Amino acid sequence: MPNERLAIRAREIAHAIALGTAIDADARAADAVTAGYLRAHPDLAGPSRGAVLELTSAILRRRALLDWWIEGTRLGLPPTPRARVLAHLVLFESRTPGAIARVFTGRPDTAAPPGGREQALIEALQGKQPLDLAVPPAVRYGVPDWLEPRLRAAFGDRFGIEMAALAEDAPLDLRANRLKTDRDGARKALAREGLKALPAPLSPLGLRLDHGIDLGKCQALMEGLVEPQDEGSQIAALLVEARPGMYVVDYCAGAGGKTLVLAGAMQGRGRLIAGDVSAKRLERARQRFRRAGANVETRETTDRKWFKRQRGRADRVLVDAPCTGIGAWRRVPDARWRLKPEDVPELVAKQAKILDQAAALVAAGGRLVYVTCSLLAEENEDQVAAFLARHPDFRVLPIGEIWAATLKAPCPAEGDMLTLTPARHGTGGFFIAVLERVRAAEGDAADED
Repeated sequence: MPNERLAIRAREIAHAIALGTAIDADARAADAVTAGYLRAHPDLAGPSRGAVLELTSAILRRRALLDWWIEGTRLGLPPTPRARVLAHLVLFESRTPGAIARVFTGRPDTAAPPGGREQALIEALQGKQPLDLAVPPAVRYGVPDWLEPRLRAAFGDRFGIEMAALAEDAPLDLRANRLKTDRDGARKALAREGLKALPAPLSPLGLRLDHGIDLGKCQALMEGLVEPQDEGSQIAALLVEARPGMYVVDYCAGAGGKTLVLAGAMQGRGRLIAGDVSAKRLERARQRFRRAGANVETRETTDRKWFKRQRGRADRVLVDAPCTGIGAWRRVPDARWRLKPEDVPELVAKQAKILDQAAALVAAGGRLVYVTCSLLAEENEDQVAAFLARHPDFRVLPIGEIWAATLKAPCPAEGDMLTLTPARHGTGGFFIAVLERVRAAEGDAADED
């Protein structure tokens, strides 16, 4: 059996190197590349599939650290996906040269034996502590150099704590679908499948599971009783405070996760619109809505004529704006390396435009809820301040009051706006601001669509 296990491990490592190479060569997000790779390798299943994904994820999270150690050996070996795997095996799994030779065999479906410089790398890294004090903070936490000053400004003395939490793997969060069950019912349904789920700390709809669960085989998910969704995302949608009978618009609905929270709150009464610029995303969302039993209209936000007729009608408009996505690094670790400095001003301008368009839909006394998964002030507090300067008919509502009314608990943050972080709250990083329209804007109309 030891030889059989070595053979399996050798194939897993070869797959991890191949998958890492594919991710490096593709401009798409790692999860999209991974999905394509798994489709092309249907033989990669069961525990081996999980092992490959776990190793690939670990290397994506530690890319900066592994590259630093590889380059620090001064062997002239570039930090390729193969070199990263070798460095990971030595630094984080304490593998000896002999142990590595037993899985880098060069046999069919395995990786070739280490070459001269690779062998020197393995030997140079023996006994090293991967988080040695000499490792710079930005490298330690996987923060691009150009972002480090901005995140230090955002977190001050908590920079290290927050970045360390953001570098960890995210928990597996689910949300009970209120259209079909409650959290207790969803938990019991999962238990019948042998899945132990604990109530999430903050969201009354949230459940948290152990890692390594194949949701593709989860009956509760297939029946629409639960949906995968970060607890912070659940909270952001709950703070919209949608109620039955309202007219609610999710302006940047994307895959529809937050839309489904709104649907559960409205209980099939009222009008719920899911908007997005992408027809493909809306089609995928419609499939999700049908599975969940949600009554949701979908509209492409490029249909300016239709949206103009909705001016001044909506009780609630949620804008989950496109952003740098820094708060989602736990779930999308490769995103940090695809982000460029020039992306920030482009996204800030896009957010401002979307906010202006969405604000036109809000009725007097209605609310515009602005959400990002960014942790930069430019996209969050500064964006809200600029919006209020352009729209004096809006004001910020204190988030603590809305939290207490909606979640029936004290808000775990101070101030009128809310920032959730992995270190403080155990969620993804989210920013949430609730803006109320205090009077009707000029030109609001009640044309029939």
